[in-house]
Amino acid sequence: MTADPLTHPEVAVVGLGYAGLPVAVSAAAAGYVTCGIDLRAEVVDSLNAGRPLVDTVSAEQLAGIRTRFAATTDPAVLARCSVVVVCVPTPVDERGRPDLALLTAAVTTVRDHLRPGQLVIIESTTYPGTTDGVVRAVLEESGLRAGDDFALAFSPERVDPGNRDFAFHNTPKVVGGFSDRCRDRAAAFYTRLTERVHVTRSTREAEAAKILENTFRQVNIALVNEFARVCHRLGVDVWDTIDAAATKPFGFMPFRPGAGVGGHCIPVDPLYLAHRAREAGYPFSLVEAAQTVNDAMPLWVAERAIAELGAQGVTAAGARVLLLGVTYKPDVADVRHSPAVPLAEALLASGVRVSYHDPYVDVFEAAGTALPAVEGELSEAVAAADLVVLVQRHGCYRADLLAGARRVMDATGPASAPNTAQL
Repeated sequence: MTADPLTHPEVAVVGLGYAGLPVAVSAAAAGYVTCGIDLRAEVVDSLNAGRPLVDTVSAEQLAGIRTRFAATTDPAVLARCSVVVVCVPTPVDERGRPDLALLTAAVTTVRDHLRPGQLVIIESTTYPGTTDGVVRAVLEESGLRAGDDFALAFSPERVDPGNRDFAFHNTPKVVGGFSDRCRDRAAAFYTRLTERVHVTRSTREAEAAKILENTFRQVNIALVNEFARVCHRLGVDVWDTIDAAATKPFGFMPFRPGAGVGGHCIPVDPLYLAHRAREAGYPFSLVEAAQTVNDAMPLWVAERAIAELGAQGVTAAGARVLLLGVTYKPDVADVRHSPAVPLAEALLASGVRVSYHDPYVDVFEAAGTALPAVEGELSEAVAAADLVVLVQRHGCYRADLLAGARRVMDATGPASAPNTAQL
């Protein structure tokens, strides 16, 4: 436990996706010799060739650290590293329950190469009690003890794909340790990588902080999504209403409605806390209600789209609907939990012929099949569709393009033209 990660500056990052790769790049940029470990050979080969497969790291950043970073599928490198950071996905299963299989597998691999003096940090989002419970138990199967023989800490990832203002280096890092010494070692490591480190009482507070951040967004997005549906029923312009409320300089933070909630955090993280709360005998009913509201938004948008077709005298069966933007947020190549999937499935179930366009997505699947992508001129496809649904407003979807459509259903903002219907 006396080993200082700065004395033996070799770092291993397990999992080289949206969250793990920025950690690895930041560690290498700070001077650490860094090993990236991933089971996917195509990821490893691409990174070693200088080609990132996620947009949270650029090719220029990889080029800048090429002498201090290498990716591998071989976990044996873990034994020579003084710091091990685990950044693997923690999804939910089909019933919305936490799925820790990938995290447990990764920690088991770390256990098999664990040695005295190492610092192990978990960045994978999970419910409070995972690090000092499940993770510690697996690691201590090595015969080493957390807090005595090795350091154990939790520091939640805070990656926002596509955000040009905040990246790893200038986003405050929250750190909690199994003990004070564990916390201090982890904080010392991250101080080299980021501008600000905030420490918590233990790993549990750090785990809970991450989930609270995204629960806050989940609940407020649900509020404004349901508010949008009420406004539509009452004949109130929801966008104008939000803009008016946002002029208040205190006590209000604007959130805006959309076709649903996607990405790697908001649709998943609050469910981890809700699950843990139920196990503790205290249902987190507000989170569950928010999840229900947000899950229903794609279906409501589909209903609105079918109503727009009917208003034009077009029946849903056989109607041609073009979806523009099927990622979960604008100008980001990420379709995880994208609301475009259940939206497309609802339209297909009504007999609609659905196609899509997205400059960031080569293959888009819904209802178990790949939907046809626009081939040729996008403007011609827009003009030929009975209805265009703007799901995500990528920068390429300009007003002049949408002006050529027969009818547009805009799920991203206020109606900007006579041929457009808004949420």
